[in-house]
Amino acid sequence: MLFANAAKSRRALKALPVVLLPILASACASDNDIDLATYVEQTEPADVLYNQGLANLEAGRLKEATKKFDAVDRQHPYSEFARKSMVMSAFSEYRQGKYEEAINAGKRYVQLYPSTPDAAYAQYIVGLSYFRQIRDVTQDQKESRRAIEAMEEVVNRWPDSEYVEDAKAKIRFARDQLAGKEMQIGRYYLERREYLAAIKRFRYVVEQYPTTRQVEEALARLTEAYYAMGLTSEAQTAAAVLGHNYPDSQWYADSFKLLQSGGLEPRENAGSWISKAGALILGT
Repeated sequence: MLFANAAKSRRALKALPVVLLPILASACASDNDIDLATYVEQTEPADVLYNQGLANLEAGRLKEATKKFDAVDRQHPYSEFARKSMVMSAFSEYRQGKYEEAINAGKRYVQLYPSTPDAAYAQYIVGLSYFRQIRDVTQDQKESRRAIEAMEEVVNRWPDSEYVEDAKAKIRFARDQLAGKEMQIGRYYLERREYLAAIKRFRYVVEQYPTTRQVEEALARLTEAYYAMGLTSEAQTAAAVLGHNYPDSQWYADSFKLLQSGGLEPRENAGSWISKAGALILGT
């Protein structure tokens, strides 16, 4: 009886794979059908996806808008809607504060479609994304430099663009940040009486950033540093250039008072580098 039961079990095990094969085959076919159906459902017309992206953008659903714009680019590459979606995706990423993603999308657009009307806007988004990351002057200013480069691209390549004026304003601000960083370092050296190192920084501001608001203080600090070193002619010249450009400035009043304490007054030396740089201040 025991052997009979064992024989029946062996016969059942041998039959089992035969029974399961059709089931497994059916399951695999069903899974493939589901995957294919899902793929077909996800592939929508380009205009539908694009308009859905716009609707989400208008409703403030920025994450969903980005997904729709990216879907257009992915499912309908190199189409007209894909081109439009690329720049809209850059804008959507920028609005979300995803600046690196916005920069990458904007750069990609300019690289692929440099001669289209939206190219200036894509480059402008790149500049804005760098601009929004500019830090306090006590920190590294690499974003200021990159914002300047990106916005100068807008100004130089698309001079008739509607974004040029704001790009120029952003450039002025970023340049002022770079000058401010130099001033911060210069003041650090000046406080420690490392006058040559301080003068190097202040001179750089006057020569490289003559139209920034930092120049006023830079000239006053040059007056102070040169006077402390006994280089009175340079100190007088710095004060004279300061007074010529900012006659009502408190920085000039302080510089004038400093020179007077030593029996001196502002007097320009035409052979000084400061006199030559003075012509660039405020575009004069």
